[in-house]
Amino acid sequence: MNFISITYGLFLLSVLGVYWTVEEENIRLFVLLIASIIFYTSYQPAYILLLLVLVFINYRIGIELGENTSPRQHTQDWQISNEEWQYAQADWGRRRLILVSVGVFLNIFILFGFKYFIPLLKFALPQATTTSLGLDSFKLIAPLGISYFVFECIAYLVDIYRGAPATGNFIKFAAYKLFFAKVTSGPITRFHQLATQFKTNQFPTADAITEALWLIARGAVKKGLFADNIGTFVDICFGNLQRAGSTDIWLATFAYGLQLYLDFSGYVDIARGSALLFGLKLPENFDFPYFATSIADFWRRWHMTLGDWLRNYLYFPLGGSRAGLERTCVNLMIVMVVCGIWHGATLGFLAWGMLHGFALILHRLVDTWCDRSEFLEAFWQSPIGIIFAWLLTQLMVFTSWIWFRLPNLKDSWLATQHLWGHPADAQFAQLVYVEAFKMSQAQIALLLFILATCMSITYFFSRRLKLQFNWHLKLIFIPFCFYAVWLLAPEGSLPFIYFDY
Repeated sequence: MNFISITYGLFLLSVLGVYWTVEEENIRLFVLLIASIIFYTSYQPAYILLLLVLVFINYRIGIELGENTSPRQHTQDWQISNEEWQYAQADWGRRRLILVSVGVFLNIFILFGFKYFIPLLKFALPQATTTSLGLDSFKLIAPLGISYFVFECIAYLVDIYRGAPATGNFIKFAAYKLFFAKVTSGPITRFHQLATQFKTNQFPTADAITEALWLIARGAVKKGLFADNIGTFVDICFGNLQRAGSTDIWLATFAYGLQLYLDFSGYVDIARGSALLFGLKLPENFDFPYFATSIADFWRRWHMTLGDWLRNYLYFPLGGSRAGLERTCVNLMIVMVVCGIWHGATLGFLAWGMLHGFALILHRLVDTWCDRSEFLEAFWQSPIGIIFAWLLTQLMVFTSWIWFRLPNLKDSWLATQHLWGHPADAQFAQLVYVEAFKMSQAQIALLLFILATCMSITYFFSRRLKLQFNWHLKLIFIPFCFYAVWLLAPEGSLPFIYFDY
């Protein structure tokens, strides 16, 4: 059930109609759960039972963790010595640690089994063995959204271990886990953020409905109108690396950076807009990341819920920046390696994560040196320094997307080698620019530049001048957005990029 389709629109309206006709919280949650099961089944019916079982297991572990918060519940005689009390407390602390460890391990095992087991077997075993076992052509299709599902489960269990209350309502937990607006590609949402909203849920106001429709329309434009059209060009260029010239690859690299952002942020806009119609607010996932002036700032703006998860459940437990500069650098690299592996099992994602890890380490070192030098600190705060920092940051971000788009190291290395001094095949230029797009290379570059300029203008008005469209203008633009997508989106829309992760 494509987010940008009449089918999804009818599905959303039908669920909303049923959802708001009932008033009891549990019945609403049940409606939301059934709708989410139907939505997920439209993509992967084979895995819905597995996800429900995993939801139940995490729910039960959460209850056990929530109950075992104090030895008071397990000690019959309270006339005990301080030494006995401390022993009982330590004993239940160990039991809770074992429980949360089992839960985290189980979730990671599920993720590992579906996404990494077969690729690691192919990597570890000799070629003759993989061929004889039939692993060369075998690919295990992971459940859609399993990476987000697992990270949310881990966050839930760790939050309870840290003292947050566990829910005793399975329907509420299942509705949160499988909520159709976010189940496939996030944003990663903590249970307690939605649980409070479930309890205080009210029919959205006219302003909220307008904002929700605006988010859905804006997301459809980002995805259907811009990302999918750009994606056609990107696919042709990166699919013909031997024939594409250096200019073509640079253009495709820049185009892919725009496509990835517009595709993913478009999905999140539609997800947030859909949730808002149910009176629920999902967290934002992007804050103009391509205007960041440092790699650290980029990761505060890009895929914000993933960055928040990595900080709270990996970086801080590793020690964060509290154990000195060397340990901080090690922690940054570990976090980004995990981030790369989370996206996929191929070495290209690992290389992408390591590149960002090195960039974050370099930024931390430069930051440390600047603290000791008034000249360097003044330079980076000057207009020239800010522009230079922005250029360096975005050059690193966009070129590293090559490993993200081409996770096979052979392909990504070939693309990197061809970034300089590689002439294009004459037939490639004819195929791409004349036949496929009926535009010259310069015209495509101009269109991408105009799109980037429009994004810059939006950033300036939204973040610098703090100006937003009022609800009257949004209401006028909404039908035009949908009409533009229907008219100009390419036939057979591309799947959302982050569905693969």
